[in-house]
Amino acid sequence: QVQLVESGGGLVQPGGSLRLSCAASGLTFSISDMTWYRQAPGKERELVALITSSGRFTNYANSVKGRFTISRDNAKNTVYLQMNSLKPEDTAVYYCNAAGWASLNKNWGQGTQVTVSS
Repeated sequence: QVQLVESGGGLVQPGGSLRLSCAASGLTFSISDMTWYRQAPGKERELVALITSSGRFTNYANSVKGRFTISRDNAKNTVYLQMNSLKPEDTAVYYCNAAGWASLNKNWGQGTQVTVSS
C-alpha cells in the first residue's frame, strides 16, 4: 500500500522560506519520478515540481522557477521542496506523489498546508 506523508508546512511571512518533506513507502522509491503539487482554495491541483528517479533532472512550474528547489534522498525514501521568497499566492495545500500515480489521480496523501501572510 502506497503511503505518502507530507510535513513541514506552516504560516510564514512573505519573503520567508519553508522546507517541505515527503516520506514515501509502499513503492519502489528509487525508480520513481517524484512530484510536488499544490491546491489553493477554489482552484485545481497544479504541478509545482518534478524530479527524476536519479535526481539528475528537475522541472518547475514557471510560477516557482528560481524560488523553489526539489530534491530527494533515495536512501531515506524522501523527497523535499525548499521554498524561498514565498509569496501570498503560494498559499495552498502541498502534496507529493509519484509522477505515475499523480497522472492517474491516485494515492494522494493528506498534504501539508502552507500559508504565506503578513
